[in-house]
Amino acid sequence: MTTNGGHEPVFCTIIPPHVLDKLAQSEDPALAGPARQTLERDAYERTHRRLTTVIGAPAVAPPAQAPAEKPHRTIYDARHRQDLPGKKVRGEGDKPGKDATVNRAYAGLGATFDLYLKAYGRNSINGEGLPLDATVHFDENYNNAFWNGEQMVFGDGDGEIFLDFTIPVDVIGHELTHGVTQYTANLTYFGQPGALNESMSDVFGSLIKQYTLGQTTAEADWLIGAGLLAPRVTGTALRSMKEPGSAYDDDVLGKDPQPGTMDDYVRTGRDNGGVHINSGIPNHAFYLVADALGGHAWERAGQIWYDVLTGGELESQANFSDFAKLTVAQARARYGEGEELQGVLKAWEQVGVATS
Repeated sequence: MTTNGGHEPVFCTIIPPHVLDKLAQSEDPALAGPARQTLERDAYERTHRRLTTVIGAPAVAPPAQAPAEKPHRTIYDARHRQDLPGKKVRGEGDKPGKDATVNRAYAGLGATFDLYLKAYGRNSINGEGLPLDATVHFDENYNNAFWNGEQMVFGDGDGEIFLDFTIPVDVIGHELTHGVTQYTANLTYFGQPGALNESMSDVFGSLIKQYTLGQTTAEADWLIGAGLLAPRVTGTALRSMKEPGSAYDDDVLGKDPQPGTMDDYVRTGRDNGGVHINSGIPNHAFYLVADALGGHAWERAGQIWYDVLTGGELESQANFSDFAKLTVAQARARYGEGEELQGVLKAWEQVGVATS
């Protein structure tokens, strides 16, 4: 495991700022109000995360009573307030209750734990059995879900644009994967390293969904956040790995801005240098590798990406080309000169990222 200067957790949300900015400008107060409130809350949480990083947070150790290589989940209810973590409502091994949001959060944490353990031999997100905590029903009409470096937090959505953020299991997997990245490559959350950070979360979030559903590459929809958009929204999801830029085209949200190749790379100072936008390029490369290899994407394609993320050679400031070269090296090291290597080389060539 690489330290890359130490584990520096960042505040990572599933809904990009540019989407909330668009909503905040709406003339409809039912849309603008929750978006502005969410942006304000996110700004507070981001600052709080930065201060915690500077001051230092207490280390969280695996509980002594937790069985080896078993999840240790705790779900809290914020009761529409902003205090974290809230009231404990379900612990590891407790039976499902009447609150579907609590049950989905519990199941999603478990699905994420299962994928990392069973596919890659990783014991929780830090590799050492870290307890998985989540808070649901955060704030009023909160339009986001986030990993704050210590736990998951889910809003209920406003019901107008976004529904309950525990609905898509890949959203849960996405956010928890920010924790995996935090404990491994620790990719800087800006520019291309930040877009790689976001892409890692999309890749493994999608794999967690596919693993849970038992889907092959051909059966998967390759959408991030399907089921999260309310019925009034013209769109299918937050992002598409198969066809970046096609997830939504809505009067209120605008059009999905993600590029699929370097020809359309977006240069911007917003959203930490476009981390949620340009992640479409490495996302698409992963899809192309998985599609070329077929079968279950978490096996060969996922294994190559996991090897790079956790192998210790991926620098925190890595750009797309740096990452691509490492996937080529890992494909060759693990699988030789066969279709895996050729699939990786061709995928990066198709999206316009150099591997030599």
